[in-house]
Amino acid sequence: MPSRGVAPSRGASAHLLNMCLGLFGVQIVWGLQNANTSRIFQALGADVDELALLWIAAPITGLLVQPIIGHLSDRTWGRLGRRRPYIVAGALLTALALVAMPAVDTLWSASLMLWVLTAAINIAMEPFRALVADTLPEPRRTSAFALQVFFIGAGAVFASTLPWILSNWFGAINPVNTAYAVGAAVLLVTVGWSVATTTERPPEQLLADAPELANPGGPSPSGTTALIASGIGWVAGGSALAGLTVAVGAARELYLVAGIAAVFGLLQLGAVALRRRGRASIGMIVIVEDILHMPIVLRRLAVVQFFTWFGMFALWVYAVPVIAALDFGTRDAGSPAYAASADWVGVLFAEYNAVAAGAALLLPWAGRRIGRRLVHALCLGCGALGMLGFATLHQAGMLWLPALGIGIAWAAILSLPYAMLSDGVPPQKMGVYMGIHNIFIVLPQLVAAASMGFVVRVLFGGEAAGSLLVAAAALTVAGLLALAIPPGSYTGN
Repeated sequence: MPSRGVAPSRGASAHLLNMCLGLFGVQIVWGLQNANTSRIFQALGADVDELALLWIAAPITGLLVQPIIGHLSDRTWGRLGRRRPYIVAGALLTALALVAMPAVDTLWSASLMLWVLTAAINIAMEPFRALVADTLPEPRRTSAFALQVFFIGAGAVFASTLPWILSNWFGAINPVNTAYAVGAAVLLVTVGWSVATTTERPPEQLLADAPELANPGGPSPSGTTALIASGIGWVAGGSALAGLTVAVGAARELYLVAGIAAVFGLLQLGAVALRRRGRASIGMIVIVEDILHMPIVLRRLAVVQFFTWFGMFALWVYAVPVIAALDFGTRDAGSPAYAASADWVGVLFAEYNAVAAGAALLLPWAGRRIGRRLVHALCLGCGALGMLGFATLHQAGMLWLPALGIGIAWAAILSLPYAMLSDGVPPQKMGVYMGIHNIFIVLPQLVAAASMGFVVRVLFGGEAAGSLLVAAAALTVAGLLALAIPPGSYTGN
């Protein structure tokens, strides 16, 4: 008989579909949030220059919640297994927050609900990645993560078009509220199906199946002196960044980056204090120690992800003003031409998500033939060309071409790093390392949010197109660095 949680070969495809379906509902939530949160804030009186600060809930909650949920789920085992209890709890909380979010009537309550919604969806999302790594053998993980991207892309397209469909096809009076309610229902149905049709293997079986990863190699725990030096360095670096922000009057978001650095340093010093008292590290201190002792695969991926997500964040923030100026000939945010450019960007974003959904299904085949590292590097190169096209083309009707390149890159970004990571970290820490990996997705977005305004203003004279040139360069660097990711325990390069 097949091992528990691994479907017989005859039902392998159905098993994979069942496991990944829940991410369709999860991505609908992200899509609705990304498309409508600023609209909700502005309708409640928020100024444009306040939006970035109000939006900071999304990356901060992901930064905190995913490693914690990963850490906790690694240590959980019950009737539903390790990951599924958190998937269920996160989905229920998300559905409630999703219904409440568009119904609030004050700006402070909308901001609070964004924190709750983002925390809840992160609780549900993080265990989905670890569930694939726990449940499937190594040869099938690339296919599983690629299939997840298919459902993520499909969910993004559905969420992007849902308010328009409800308004134009069904005459909904308040399409945003209705879309959020529909999203909550679809989330519960799809996640419920995945949880009901997927089983998990107990921790002892995971270690029995991968004994070579039970006690992985890599850096030994830091000595007390090294840990103290590292902690002091992070605190000093955070303090210096805060002081520089005050001195030059830089963006307020840099205080947040400075605070994160300082807290990370203080947690390292806390680990030293616990060791000296003869106590085992607990809670967040354990997560900090796991960060310090990351396997080499994750350390190399962290650098790749920094440049990758820095570039993608620049696209999301600046695509509309860039295309409005270059292709619609306007910088007036209140003009009909600017509104038309925003609508066209929505279409282009739906295109690249749709392309990613299709391209992801080809990635396992390509990875088997030329290796996942090279495939990832080539896909990021396509994304760099796409960014360059957005920044330089002056014909709106031709922008579907660079959107293809961005879609190919997006397929790889959402699948291949997780496949490489799952093969190079110990199975008993899969959840926490998946969560730590998310830190290196969030941090570059915080850095970009705090610095890109300065870069555009000073280096490019206020021309937003410069931001996408920076994004193209960042994806190019990420592609080159991807070639240095070690093969880990997987077969091939």
